[in-house]
Amino acid sequence: MNEENFENDATMVALEKRLGISRRSFLQLCAAMAATMGLPDDAAAAMVKAVATKQRPSVIWLHFQECTGCTESLLRAEHPTLEKLILDVISLDYHETLFAAAGHQAEAARRAAMKAHKGKYILVVEGAIPTKDNGIYCKIGGQTAIEMLKECAADAAAVVAIGSCASWGGMPSTPPNPTGAKSAGEVLGRVIPNIPGCPPNPYNFLSTVVHFLTFGKLPDVDSIGRPKFAYSRLIHENCERRPHFDAGRFAMEFGDAGHKQGYCLYKLGCKGPETYANCPAILFGDVGNASWPVGTGHPCIGCTEKGIAFTKPIHALADVKTMRPPVGFPRIVEEQGVGATLGAAVLTAAVAGAAFGAGAQLAKNLGKGVKLDESEPAKKLEERNPS
Repeated sequence: MNEENFENDATMVALEKRLGISRRSFLQLCAAMAATMGLPDDAAAAMVKAVATKQRPSVIWLHFQECTGCTESLLRAEHPTLEKLILDVISLDYHETLFAAAGHQAEAARRAAMKAHKGKYILVVEGAIPTKDNGIYCKIGGQTAIEMLKECAADAAAVVAIGSCASWGGMPSTPPNPTGAKSAGEVLGRVIPNIPGCPPNPYNFLSTVVHFLTFGKLPDVDSIGRPKFAYSRLIHENCERRPHFDAGRFAMEFGDAGHKQGYCLYKLGCKGPETYANCPAILFGDVGNASWPVGTGHPCIGCTEKGIAFTKPIHALADVKTMRPPVGFPRIVEEQGVGATLGAAVLTAAVAGAAFGAGAQLAKNLGKGVKLDESEPAKKLEERNPS
């Protein structure tokens, strides 16, 4: 995308004043979104034009069983200020958290927007939907969440579930699930675009909306409705701690020497090897390097995957979907300058005969999270170099 083509464009001048950000920043953002979604170079220019000239799509945003963390994540992003950009790109006609109106006035505004933009508005669903006892555990304006969702979805151009609760039930659906909480897609009986996460990255939502505004359709999704541009690769593949995993260097306990040195968190229950998301690539909060859970030293909990977050114990080992950890682990601290002894050479033949069984036992220990030989050297290293 050639920035010079937009230098003196009147629409860009107007957009710059409207958004309160520089043209360069906005052009760079559109280029980044296009690249993230795997779109060709001219797609960024199309996005710029769409945001600058097209009528903002009406958005009705529903809240059900959730903590409002998804909305909070949108409001707290910057560079450029994301909430300003989103509220400029879309016409947010109904949002219970951000509305100044309340009660009958708010519900009247929702129905007016649905009527005025019938078949054209975007419905965003935040939160799980309780279904037990006919859905009486969540009622808004006299309607159950089930009734409101189905009414709003009937004439929507697109329905998007944002956050893990709306995407697959999230925390509210955790057993024993007393309210019978389900995802928006389950209640509607069809696969809808999902942007899971607890909370999801706001840029994934922005990219999805801008794609709809530019091309008149939502981006391609996987079998469970997640946009492929954001959820097609395992977190493990892009994690900055991956080299330590490949080398067999693991933190064994929180605060041990390996943890302090940034070793892989697999042994502490990191779910990155079985979780699809782009967290390590685009980070969170615009606060700089390592601003995502694993980067700050906490294992990934798998919040974008049904059956992992809020279901699988945090300490439980991940089911590695790609390369397995090496069977034999190098110690964290190798002894220097010590060659093979005569006794070790004599034992080589005997060890070779039992190698297969020993390897199987190591793999078994790995699955159980048993501390291996590197734990003792790690403790010694920590004693020599206390924090």
